Amino acid sequence: MFRGSFVSRDREAYGKFTPNPDQVMSAKSKGKSIVTIFPDWCKGCGICAAFCPVKVMELNDQGKAVVVREEECINCGFCELHCPDFAIMVQPKVDSEIPAGSKSAHVNAAPNGSVESEKSIKEKG
Repeated sequence: MFRGSFVSRDREAYGKFTPNPDQVMSAKSKGKSIVTIFPDWCKGCGICAAFCPVKVMELNDQGKAVVVREEECINCGFCELHCPDFAIMVQPKVDSEIPAGSKSAHVNAAPNGSVESEKSIKEKG
């Protein structure tokens, strides 16, 4: 009997409060992320391609993950968190002009798995 009183009271409280879905979950927007895959680290398990909600990645003919629709990425982070090889990095896009004192920078992954900042690439070339 004691338990039943809690259930009915919870139902009453729930009926009075219906949350707005926009308040519960933040809205995901497309085209605001950069998805980087380090091909030397990828073993081709396919978890990222299989579970991506918007199918940003596919497996190529060598069985490695490749980004095919980066503009569709909603930055959910599933691929990055579930990659057993740590071969995926999802970052927010940065504006083309970075303020002088800013420490953020865009990075590029080379085929050998090394990572270089845009600043070092511009200095080399």
